[in-house]
Amino acid sequence: MNAAVRKNHQSPRGWKSYVLGTAAVAALLASTACEPGSAGGSDDAKGSDQPSVTSSAKPGETASPKPGGGSSATGGSDDDGGGNGDSGTIAACTADELGVSATLEQADSEDARHVLITVQNAGDKKCNVYHYPYIEIGDAQAPAPVIEDSRGPDPVEPTTIAPGEEAHAALLVAGGARDDYEAKSITLTLQGGKLGSKAGEPIDVPMPVDTLYADDGQLVTYWTTASGVALDFIMSK
Repeated sequence: MNAAVRKNHQSPRGWKSYVLGTAAVAALLASTACEPGSAGGSDDAKGSDQPSVTSSAKPGETASPKPGGGSSATGGSDDDGGGNGDSGTIAACTADELGVSATLEQADSEDARHVLITVQNAGDKKCNVYHYPYIEIGDAQAPAPVIEDSRGPDPVEPTTIAPGEEAHAALLVAGGARDDYEAKSITLTLQGGKLGSKAGEPIDVPMPVDTLYADDGQLVTYWTTASGVALDFIMSK
């Protein structure tokens, strides 16, 4: 009976060893949990939890996205035909596809100073005329100067004319200046997209009368699809 009791009785010394061993394991686990990055358990997780040492941001600054929110591969091109909407896909008008005419305003006037120059798109696609026409009356030494106020809000924007439609420029033949001369011809030269350029050879404009009396005060307007708008700039002169 006494032997059975002694067999199940643990030695105080053995219990003490067990307690000390458990405490050592707990201390080891606690120290491991306190190490930085140990929660992830892998080297990859450690790297993602730590602040980058290559960051160029200064204290107090935050990174901002690039303008446009995308890469240059997906952004719009700076060269889109001059910001001209769909004008980048519309070709410039050429002499071969334009019909040209000239009419007198106030046809009963003796001096015949106000002329409306009209070009009509005789082709089968839209085309653009740019800026204003170079108009030379008779033996003029230079094209008629342009009335700058006649340009639209964006002078770079071309005037687009669909098949069968027209564009107009008003011409003041004589502005009351000296050195008047007789003119029996008018020529028109189109400009290209760049202001001051020339596109093609001079085009003969049919004369509205046999002879015009021009002087150094002649002027021309920018192209427009509204004939009345163009004439407003010269009728008071």
